[in-house]
Amino acid sequence: MTLVLAGWAVLLAKMVVLLALVLAGAAYLVLVERKLLGRLQQRFGPNRVGPFGLLQPLADGVKALLKEDLVPQGADRFLFLVVPGLLPLAAILAFAVVPFGSDLTFMGQKVPLVLADLDVGLLFALSLSSVGVYALALGGWASNSKYSLLGAVRGIGQMISYELPLGLSLVPIVMLAGTMSLTGIVAAQADLPFIVLQPAAFALFFISALAEIKRVPFDLAEAENELQAGFHMEYSGMRFALFFLGEYVNMIFLGALAAVFFLGGWHGPWLPPMAWMLLKTAVMPVLLIWIRATLPRLRPDQLMRLCWVWLAPLALLNIVATGAIMLLRG
Repeated sequence: MTLVLAGWAVLLAKMVVLLALVLAGAAYLVLVERKLLGRLQQRFGPNRVGPFGLLQPLADGVKALLKEDLVPQGADRFLFLVVPGLLPLAAILAFAVVPFGSDLTFMGQKVPLVLADLDVGLLFALSLSSVGVYALALGGWASNSKYSLLGAVRGIGQMISYELPLGLSLVPIVMLAGTMSLTGIVAAQADLPFIVLQPAAFALFFISALAEIKRVPFDLAEAENELQAGFHMEYSGMRFALFFLGEYVNMIFLGALAAVFFLGGWHGPWLPPMAWMLLKTAVMPVLLIWIRATLPRLRPDQLMRLCWVWLAPLALLNIVATGAIMLLRG
């Protein structure tokens, strides 16, 4: 009985720590983006609230909470109020299968630094990441606005299309690791990260992930010059902030997936394993911010052509090539 209670206590502690890390990371990723964009555009960014602007995320959160929460006339009230929470909820739940380091020893017992090491962890993560399609669709439709609906339709087509090359880009990783457990995939990279063996898969994954979370140059669901503000145009206050919380949590989640699938996870010299995992997770969000300051937005037809004419066929070709090489090597 004591061991059972201790197990539940450890699980609860891991859940609290993970939730705090993800939410704090998302809040300060907004600050990092504003600071980095400022430097890239030859300005300072936020620097007034607290030392070096470090309390800016807290001020932004208080501001969002105090703003009036409006519901448009004719909107589906229940869906309009509930939908904004779907995106961050799904993104946070997906972290349950992400391993953040090797096992720790606590009270003589080994404690894995992952909430749930599922044999189908890859499928679990990808299935939860696709829940964003429903948040997009229902949020745009429930608003009773043609601009919101047009933004939602654009986003649905984009996200469903790019789920194909995103999933296919990870098939060679599963073939090399021989498992869909994220912990097993990291363990298979103890000697060599898969980005060395699969640079094409990493490029496909990176471009598809960029489109999946609708970041520049693929932010067509929020095209301000065409659709006002896209699918979330009618939202205000904290519900408006929840959509962006989901986006930034997804950025961190995709960074964690890139670290797990291609960068060797927690493996690395000199630093503690968890430090390596956190550093590698930070690589993709910084690249996404950098790209936002660099590239212009694509047209919708260019976006779809890139997916169906180039990325999907290249992902299938990479799977075939990986299988052929593995057969030849025995």
